[in-house]
Amino acid sequence: MEIRRIDTARKNYLDLLLLADEQEEMIDRYLDRGVMYVIDDAGIRAECVVTDEGDGILEIKNLATAPADQGKGYGKALIRFLETTYAGLYSVLQVGTGDSPATLGFYEKCGFRRHHIIKNFFTDHYDHPIREGGVQLVDMVYLQKPLPPV
Repeated sequence: MEIRRIDTARKNYLDLLLLADEQEEMIDRYLDRGVMYVIDDAGIRAECVVTDEGDGILEIKNLATAPADQGKGYGKALIRFLETTYAGLYSVLQVGTGDSPATLGFYEKCGFRRHHIIKNFFTDHYDHPIREGGVQLVDMVYLQKPLPPV
């Protein structure tokens, strides 16, 4: 398994990016300003994009694992990689996601804690209803995890 940074042709990974963020227009808002990583394990299994949000906050804007590879630890491996890579460079690792028990549970198992909510984010910013697990997502839930100093 290799985690590598992607600096060009990021749209080649659009199928994976769209798993975590269904609207390409929203992905375009952060893709060029973010840093992208993929896990290659005899094929691309997962990806993530992180951005510098200022004030010592590194935000996961997109983290997705190919459907056939979910539950195999690739998402957790990316989070551990980010924690190690950005330790001492940022004080907080943050992620915003929908109020979905499965997704929130994943991040909470990885040590994230709920920080704040942006009401109506998904209904205000997406051109179609976003559903996960049969439930329409409305609010954006932000979770944070402290990053260790070097």
